[in-house]
This record gives sequence, C-alpha cells and structure tokens, in this order.
Amino acid sequence: MRIIHYCQHIWGVGHFFRSIEVCRALKNHDVIMVTGGPEFDAVLPDHVRLFRLPGLMTDRNYDGLFSTDNNKTLQQVKNERQELLYGLIEKEAPDILIIELYPFGRKAFRFELDPILKGIRNGHLNPCKVVCSLRDILVEKTDPVAYETRVVDILNRYFHALLIHADSNLVKLDHTFSRIADLKIPVVYTGFVSQKSPSDAREKIRHRLGLGDNEALIIASAGGGKAGIVLLQPLLESMSLLNLNRKCHLHVFTGPFMPDEEFELLKKYANARIRIQRFSPNFLSYLAAADLSVSMGGYNTSMNILATGVPALIWPYPGDREQGLRAESLAGIGAAAVLEGKDLQPDRMVKIMERSLYHSGKGNYQVDLQGAANTADWIQRQG
Repeated sequence: MRIIHYCQHIWGVGHFFRSIEVCRALKNHDVIMVTGGPEFDAVLPDHVRLFRLPGLMTDRNYDGLFSTDNNKTLQQVKNERQELLYGLIEKEAPDILIIELYPFGRKAFRFELDPILKGIRNGHLNPCKVVCSLRDILVEKTDPVAYETRVVDILNRYFHALLIHADSNLVKLDHTFSRIADLKIPVVYTGFVSQKSPSDAREKIRHRLGLGDNEALIIASAGGGKAGIVLLQPLLESMSLLNLNRKCHLHVFTGPFMPDEEFELLKKYANARIRIQRFSPNFLSYLAAADLSVSMGGYNTSMNILATGVPALIWPYPGDREQGLRAESLAGIGAAAVLEGKDLQPDRMVKIMERSLYHSGKGNYQVDLQGAANTADWIQRQG
C-alpha cells in the first residue's frame, strides 16, 4: 500500500519521533512522511520518503504561528503549504492517509488539512482511508464543550478510524475526552509507541564515556528544549552538592530547540563529569546506560523510561495538564517519582537525587509498548 503520514511539530520533537516509529514499522509499504516544522538532524528509515513543507512553528508561549524562513510572511508560507500538500495527495493517490493529532489538535493547520479531507470526501481526490494517529493524553481546552463537538463532527464526517497510541490498562483517552461514545468510527488502542534499545546499549555507552562499574550516570533531558532551562539549570547547580559514596557523572541533553543563549549558559557548567549537548539519535541507549533519568514528562521520554526501566524523576511541564497526568500514571506503577515546582531548588533536588541513586535498580513494567508494530498490523489488515 501507499501510505502518507502527516505530522506537524511546532514546539517540541515528540510528535515527530513518535511518527517516525510508526513509519518505521510500516516497512512493507511505500511510505511518505510529510512534515513542516523546524529542521533538525534525524535519520529516517530507508523505506520512508520525506516530503518537507515550508516550515512553521510557535514560540514557548504558544503565541501563534510564524515562518521559520524570515524572508517569507506567514500567509506566503500558508499558501505554499496548502498548494504543495494538496498536490502531493493528488499525485501520489495514497491508499491510507495518516494524520497525526488533528482534529484533536493542530487547529491552526485546518487551512491545509480541511481541503484534503473535503477533497477525499467529495471525490475531487482519489478515495483513501483517513486515520487519526493520537497520543494518550490531551491538553485542556478553554471551551471543552465546543472543542469536543467540533472534534466528534470532523472525525465522524471525514475519518475512517482513530488509533490511540496508549495502553488502555494504564491510561484511556476518556480521562481527557468525554465523548468517545459519540464516535461512529473504529477506536483502536494500539499500545504505546516506543523505541527499543540495543541489548548491549548499556555496556557500549558506559565504555564510550569511560565509566567504571561503580560509577553512577545521570541522564537529564528536556524534550525539544524550549522550556528546559527551568529544570536543567537547578539540576546542574545541584551537582556540586551531590554527596555519594561513588563518582557520579551527568550527561545533559538540552533539546534541539533550546534558545542559543540558554544553551550557552548551561554549557558553562560542563566539566570532566558533566557533559552538555543538544541532541543525540542514540538517546535511548544513553538512558539504558543510566542509573537515573531526570526529565520532563513528554510522551516519548516517558516511553523511553518504561522501555529501559531506568529509575526516573519527572518534572511535568506546568503549562498544561498532559505531562502531569502522564507522570502520575508512571508514578502509579512505580516507574517514576514526580518533581514539584518547589523541588527545583538545588538543595532539595540533590537530596531527591541522592535517595534515588541509593535505591536505584532497573524496573520491569507490564505495559504494552508495541504501539508501532500494532499500528502497522492494523493498517495491513485494511489493505
């Protein structure tokens, strides 16, 4: 089958990497991944073709969209994107169109998605099945009644299925969306979408870093990085207060979208035991090698924690409820401890880290992490 997967990341990287894993699992198909957020280094599977739209993104306060190209206005970029995306669907005539998040989110991209959906429905575009690919938890809305009414109407009118990338035994969409029963299309829980680290990841990474068997490794991360300074700076300051009976190393991944001035500020903390970098395609392997993870509570990082079993401290981004609910779910099965705002003081943070490191040990959690493979199996059955 020919499959087009549309994913628009505008703030972080979680949506993008979750979509890559779904595309990776669709290895027996002709897959085109459509994206249009800020560029960063990422390796796509060989069977996946990348179709990049002119870039749009938002700032850390979600204050509207802006072009990643300073030489183009927002309206110019919108016009180009709409024409390019419609032309792609028209030319490639996919059997299945996967749209990540919309209509549950990305309302600002209706200008390019609604013409596609209407074109498929009214026959101006070749017929194909349209599938919504959705994460586990939704952010809160200012007018939830109007929001849910709009989502139900769009799904029932234009979509053929809703795939929820979650284990329903741990979290259900009902917790943040009340009108599941009003959907007239199939609703499928695929399990969480997660990468799997190589079996020798811990040994290889620790050897690369020159760590002895009795030395501790903390991996700190902040998703895309736009809000990461709030967590990472007090963590770096706390390292000088750490009092363990063994050497401790810290490797920080700030995220590719951390502002340059904040990244340069954090780099000043680097020394023989503290390393700072923006991003690594081998992040999961670093977590497998770690004795403790300190992070925010995004979807991908949370799944990485479950996949590796690394002891974890999670500071949920306070801008919405999503990360907090997810962190509470992980805490409920013993996979993480949740950091509160008051814990982001070096003297408090160091004590929490010391307790975690003294009692650290890999966990094994009975959670379905086969979301990508299960998604591919479901799509295969549609052919």
